[in-house]
Amino acid sequence: MTAALVLGGVLAVACVILVALPFLREPDPASDDLHALTAAERDRLRLAEERDRALAALKELEADHRAGRVDDTDYRASLGPLRREAAEALAALDPAGPATRQGQPPP
Repeated sequence: MTAALVLGGVLAVACVILVALPFLREPDPASDDLHALTAAERDRLRLAEERDRALAALKELEADHRAGRVDDTDYRASLGPLRREAAEALAALDPAGPATRQGQPPP
């Protein structure tokens, strides 16, 4: 009976150590570091942010127009530039490139 209790205690301690071991290890500093963005990744991130800003502005303009906070004249004057800005950002982010946007097949 005593041997079974000792064996059970040893087994319990071993299980606790095995479960806790990943938390007790020294973290690998290389795994936590974010890699520096390349110029292409920074450019793509900038374009995605421009796209998101333009689409959010369009959404807000539409909501303000529907709520009556923006009259029709101001709405039409603001809509064109915002749509153009969003379209330019979307076109720049297009992975197919400008050739397919002009009706030409991709290379």
